[in-house]
Amino acid sequence: MKNRTAAKDTLFRLATGVHRAVFRATKGRVLGRTLGMPVVDLITVGRRSGQERSTILAVPVVDGDRLVLVASFGGDDRDPAWYLNLRAHPVVRVTGLGTTRTMRARTASEEERAALWPRIVNSYKGYANYQTRTRRRIPVVVLEPAAVADNADA
Repeated sequence: MKNRTAAKDTLFRLATGVHRAVFRATKGRVLGRTLGMPVVDLITVGRRSGQERSTILAVPVVDGDRLVLVASFGGDDRDPAWYLNLRAHPVVRVTGLGTTRTMRARTASEEERAALWPRIVNSYKGYANYQTRTRRRIPVVVLEPAAVADNADA
């Protein structure tokens, strides 16, 4: 099982690295969409290292200037590292959809998740399959412009 997990992690890193290189080189003009969804380069701060980390992710729901991400990790029983990082450091940078923005990330409440999940699955049916593969409740992440999120906290 350990070798299988290591192989999955290696394959994931390789595929993401290739996607990131092409995405960055073309500023999202190539590989800026996947499975009909926009793609973003999410920059988080590592929870242990303090170093910036980059992850290419699909955005199943764009709701005005809010972006919705799904921490599915392909249905793995583990939360993806990017999700653990943004929980520790919620201010993130997102490049995609023609811009680079600083945003604040938060895990959707149960009510928000219930409202968003059908829209997420409508964008990509695979998310429903991922949820059946794992015992954990796949987190839904809401990204909001940092200034708007900061004002909401005031």
